[in-house]
Amino acid sequence: MAGPLLLRSLLSASTVKSFSSHLAPLPRFSRCFSSGPASAAAAAPTYPSAYLDHGRLRNVAVIAHVDHGKTTLMDRLLRQCGADIPHERAMDSISLERERGITIASKVTSVSWKENELNMVDTPGHADFGGEVERVVGMVEGAVLVVDAGEGPLAQTKFVLAKALKYGLRPLLLLNKVDRPSVSEERCNEVESLVFDLFANLGATEEQLDFPVLYASAKEGWASSTFTKDPPAGAKNMSQLLDAIVRHVPPPKANLDGPFQMLVSMMEKDFYLGRILTGRVSSGIVRVGDKIHGLRSSESGIEKIEEGKVVKLMKKKGTSMVLIDSAGAGDIISMAGLGSPSIGHTVANTEVMAALPTVELDPPTISMTFGVNDSPLAGRDGTHLTGGKIGDRLMAESETNLAINVLPGIADTFEVQGRGELQLGILIENMRREGFELSVSPPKVMYKVEKGQKLEPIEEVTIEVNDEHVGLVMEALSHRRAEVADMGPVPGNVGRTRLSLTCPSRGLVGYRSVFSSDTRGTGFMHRAFQSYEKHRGPLGNVRKGVLVSMGYGTITAYALMSLEARGTLFVTPGMETYDGMIVGEHSRDTDLDVNPVRSKELSNMRAAGKDENVKLSPPKLMTLEEAIGYVASDELIEVTPKAIRLRKRYLDVNKRKAMSKKAKN
Repeated sequence: MAGPLLLRSLLSASTVKSFSSHLAPLPRFSRCFSSGPASAAAAAPTYPSAYLDHGRLRNVAVIAHVDHGKTTLMDRLLRQCGADIPHERAMDSISLERERGITIASKVTSVSWKENELNMVDTPGHADFGGEVERVVGMVEGAVLVVDAGEGPLAQTKFVLAKALKYGLRPLLLLNKVDRPSVSEERCNEVESLVFDLFANLGATEEQLDFPVLYASAKEGWASSTFTKDPPAGAKNMSQLLDAIVRHVPPPKANLDGPFQMLVSMMEKDFYLGRILTGRVSSGIVRVGDKIHGLRSSESGIEKIEEGKVVKLMKKKGTSMVLIDSAGAGDIISMAGLGSPSIGHTVANTEVMAALPTVELDPPTISMTFGVNDSPLAGRDGTHLTGGKIGDRLMAESETNLAINVLPGIADTFEVQGRGELQLGILIENMRREGFELSVSPPKVMYKVEKGQKLEPIEEVTIEVNDEHVGLVMEALSHRRAEVADMGPVPGNVGRTRLSLTCPSRGLVGYRSVFSSDTRGTGFMHRAFQSYEKHRGPLGNVRKGVLVSMGYGTITAYALMSLEARGTLFVTPGMETYDGMIVGEHSRDTDLDVNPVRSKELSNMRAAGKDENVKLSPPKLMTLEEAIGYVASDELIEVTPKAIRLRKRYLDVNKRKAMSKKAKN
């Protein structure tokens, strides 16, 4: 009798444990795939679907240049519609986004306003993350173009606006930061005419040129349809902007009677629910339990990836995920149930065998080679060391981020193609935080050959600096093959100059840190891909030689004291070094082999000087982005969870000399 009782008690205990695990929010994968509180939806109550009336839906993207106030604006809109905001910049949910104060990935949320459902998409402003803008702009019918009233439209404003106009969207213009003392009504009119010219130059239709203009201070939390710096107390809110969105943005054109089809635009992974696919429903209605399958277009035709059923339907409401029982055409939803489809694939009813057209992305402009860390200090910090693990991680990244291409190379190396060093730097930073060790080559520009002519990517650069730094900046950029397109004073800022230039992408690699030093941190520089043009020839002298270690062991203060006169050091006493590691920048154009582990010879004689008297200048410790921009073609970056080291590709000094002679021949 004891046996059945014991079995019954064990079964009931395991059932309770299983049930409680279904209720509790489980941990999520990190940015390895994407971020989002999907697990919390597992415990959320199911809401009856009020999303089938597409006449009350509005799908809107918020697009702008870097730091013009998109994410702050989203905070204020969420708060206006009653969402609980846990902290400032609530939409920036990735840890690196909060640390750096930038938006890296696009996020979708929805708010209710006067019986309407507004699906809002927050997008990044950096040119490196342009792929995030391209893949979500096809999900919406309208866009709010945010422009800083003080700065006016800049390089990335042009890029995001071109994408919105290409998809036939009718943007609303929101002039942000009008509460600043330097912003006047005349300045706002001037910016408005500049934006109108930008619309016209990008080929906007008559309907698109008739855009409404609103004035706002996202920081203060208000928007107005007329210019003001201090609206009355009753109007200090975002209601005028929300009303303008409902009035100006058309509801989605939706066919509820057709079969269910959805193009996947975002993807994340969850320990409990598996792969969560987010996208806009193109046609039909989807309900929990429906049979669906994943489709993709291939050279041989439409290919079925996987068949399954809808396990969960979810929708982001404010900052939390809620479960819904059904959704109709025109709505933006998330679903769980399929494990294979990824971004760009179609999810549809089982009787549908037609895939939706995928988003066309701009081509990548730079590439870097990722490989196994083979330095003498390898394996001390990280847990993922092999080429197979690095390859799996990069392939997983390319599934969730379409702007990154991964091509396997020889001997456990992988060529990773992307939009810029910031984008690839974010990927490397995420990998080192996850415990990976790897060696990374310097960025290489992706060239094209058309009609026998070599073409290279050219970027549009906007620079704003104090007048006294203009000469220094112009000289540095002339070595990097830049050409000045326009130059003039900055309106409302005495003693500031704005430069518009075109420069090859290869010339801008590593320039940001040099620019910050040259302008003493007072200048700002923005860049965006413009086009492929004829190759502009070799770059001038943009970097000095380096100090290369020829000893293995712990670096001593005694050795560094004599090396300080040779150039700028990158290391401190107590760090580990090895033969071939770069320990500093030489004051001349040639490399110099040095011994940083040399210690003081001890003798019986008493010396007047003591080791405690050694005083060293603070070294220049490289960040990951600075290292990516600094390394030359014969060098590598060694990345581990605890350290970033620069090294020569060939560690042995004789091998280096032989290879340099071979390269010259």
